[in-house]
Amino acid sequence: MAAVDLGATSGRVVVGEVGPAGVRLEEVHRFPNGPVRAGGTLFWDVLGIHREVLAGLRAAGAVDGIGIDSWAVDYGLLDAEGTLLGNPVCYRDSRTDGVADALHATVSAAELYRVTGLRELPFNTIYQLVSERDSPRLAAAETMLLLPDLLGYWLTGAVGVERTNASTTGLLDATSREWDTRLAERVGIPPRLLPPLRSPGELVGRTTPEVTEEIGAAAPVPVVAVGSHDTASAVLGVPAGRDSAFAFISSGTWSLVGVELTEPLLTEPARLAGFSNEAGVDGTVRLLRNVMGLWVLSETLRTWAAAGNTVDLPAALAAAAAAPAFGPLVDIDAPEFLPPGDMPARIAEACTATGQRPPATPGETVRCVLESLAMAYRRAVRGLAELTDRPLEVVHLVGGGTHNELLCALTADACGLPVVAGPVESAALGNVLVQARALGADLPDRWAMRELVARSLDTRTYLPTPAAPSWDAAERHYASLDIWPRP
Repeated sequence: MAAVDLGATSGRVVVGEVGPAGVRLEEVHRFPNGPVRAGGTLFWDVLGIHREVLAGLRAAGAVDGIGIDSWAVDYGLLDAEGTLLGNPVCYRDSRTDGVADALHATVSAAELYRVTGLRELPFNTIYQLVSERDSPRLAAAETMLLLPDLLGYWLTGAVGVERTNASTTGLLDATSREWDTRLAERVGIPPRLLPPLRSPGELVGRTTPEVTEEIGAAAPVPVVAVGSHDTASAVLGVPAGRDSAFAFISSGTWSLVGVELTEPLLTEPARLAGFSNEAGVDGTVRLLRNVMGLWVLSETLRTWAAAGNTVDLPAALAAAAAAPAFGPLVDIDAPEFLPPGDMPARIAEACTATGQRPPATPGETVRCVLESLAMAYRRAVRGLAELTDRPLEVVHLVGGGTHNELLCALTADACGLPVVAGPVESAALGNVLVQARALGADLPDRWAMRELVARSLDTRTYLPTPAAPSWDAAERHYASLDIWPRP
């Protein structure tokens, strides 16, 4: 299978082979990705992404199937002829500023949560669509496709949206897993924009003759709907046992900290604690919190490089490991850290605003970012245990953050739980495994998939350090500084 795995900073095509002995992955194509500012708006270069996807599928050679996963919430609009109406706008764009407050005059945040199970985040698709409600572009649109589905449409000509990604829009009923067209109408979104839904494992279609020729295939290739929200695929790739009481952290540009449930948790305490219910593979629910993630670190390094002070990541992490523990801390989820820009200056401003001495060196700055991130993980993991009334035994950390040994060690100390780091390729693994089952592999449920992952790939376990400084005392100290907004 060819797994197209798209992130906000890079994309790749991975070939996966699945058999009784295990699963093997090989990356065959990687390319940079990122928003492009034009005319004051942040766009995605989706045609460039499509070009790179085709190049990756050519590099993949003969495959039995193709699946696509990506980040959530962003979309393209198609007119009645199926033509894309402009580049998709990036979720980090400012067009949704203030939209949520205005929308909640019509539908309250509490009512939205009871229906959709989503935490109020300014970039949720519902707020993006409302922000262009009166635009000529929306008036001309006949359908909306989320990013993986738009790319799948260009491969197959088939229109539809996969449910795990649809669950991040704020327009999907969390219980029925169907579009809430009445909600769409109430907030001024034409229901015609909401296309047919499909579930992971369903056939999207087969590559068109033009695409089949473009990728060098001998015959049309099946395109399979996978957990197209990359976190849905990543959680499927967690090597947890059937009886494991585990939390997961999908750590990359964003961090998603959560647990897997069989039913959504739509309570007011869950809403006020900032947790979302997102659809998973095989009818599961991911109760999770979005945490800003390694975006802040990558933007920090980019800012230094742009100023001529290039600090490579290994050197930055070594300096951070040598910096004192529990220096200045920030609310890593604060809105000022969402858009691109000068992260070191924003970190310094946040520290000053809470009465802390700003970081003075690159090592202290990186330590501040990673400890702030580990503290956010701790607060989310403890909140999940309390909301679900289930003691957690282990944290599975997957994705790019598994390479960051300091972050993994800090997370174990912060959560007071073992952290099993790996696999880094969890999203591609989940993508490939859903395809394999759809194409006939003997993988009856998610636990069989996870057992295959556990047998095939190495992980590393980080245990809490007995002599580590007290994170309990540290959290009380930072709370006294009003680091985090009060509920």
